[in-house]
Amino acid sequence: MSGQPTAPAWEPSAVQRERDAFRRRRTLRSALVAFASTTVLLGLAGWAVVSSPGWERVQETYFDWDKAVDSFPAVLDGLWLNIRVMLICAVLILLLSLTIAVMRTVRGPVAFPLRLLGTVYVDVFRGLPLLLLLFLLGFGGPALDLAGLPRSALFWGCAALVLSYSAYVAEVFRAGIESVHPSQRLAGRALGLSYAQNLRLVVLPQAWRRVLPPLMNDLVSLQKDSGLIAVLGVVDAIQAARIETAKDFNYTPYVVAGFLFICLTIPMARATDWFARKQGFHGAGGML
Repeated sequence: MSGQPTAPAWEPSAVQRERDAFRRRRTLRSALVAFASTTVLLGLAGWAVVSSPGWERVQETYFDWDKAVDSFPAVLDGLWLNIRVMLICAVLILLLSLTIAVMRTVRGPVAFPLRLLGTVYVDVFRGLPLLLLLFLLGFGGPALDLAGLPRSALFWGCAALVLSYSAYVAEVFRAGIESVHPSQRLAGRALGLSYAQNLRLVVLPQAWRRVLPPLMNDLVSLQKDSGLIAVLGVVDAIQAARIETAKDFNYTPYVVAGFLFICLTIPMARATDWFARKQGFHGAGGML
């Protein structure tokens, strides 16, 4: 009603305003101290590198601007192959690792062969170094001449990445599945859900939210390790840099390749940290 007096607008008290001002001053001071200390540290590190006796030779061999410009298109074209390998392998790893995790968590004596098969798979492919697995499959796979499978080094390199990473990611999924409280399963069974429905509608949605931050970290690692297929002769970013380097033994193309990989991994890492903090993983790191 128009005749009733309106409540006065809320205003912070003098104590609250003083606290807010103190927090702003403390935040500004912390930012200035961090900026100054970082500048001093980077300045000292840069001075130590530039003033070293071999800096001119290193600069000529690793930081040649003309060589970087000449090799950039070839390295960038190779990086596009790394990106495609990462995306395709990520989908296959997700499907295979989730299957293995479900096999390892299924209950009952009848499912023992599935649990045993999943355990053996994880133990074997986690125990084999990725580089060794690349050599075994990259050179041995085409020699098998299996019907219906390509003989290309790219195919077998991707197969090695999928087999190796699936073992690690399967353990991440298994941890997420086992972290769901048993009462959630019992509640689903009380509602009349079958084992498959309980797993799909109750367990996996909760497990997925819990393991997504570590899965994103594995994606960042996969993006970097996709460059290991270069050992099989596949012309990715690293192999393209090696070809450019072999022309005049100037190693600047390797620096270009490293810079491009960093440009990919840093945004992915920051997105992972942001999502982890959003989900409540406060110890997941951050910008500072």
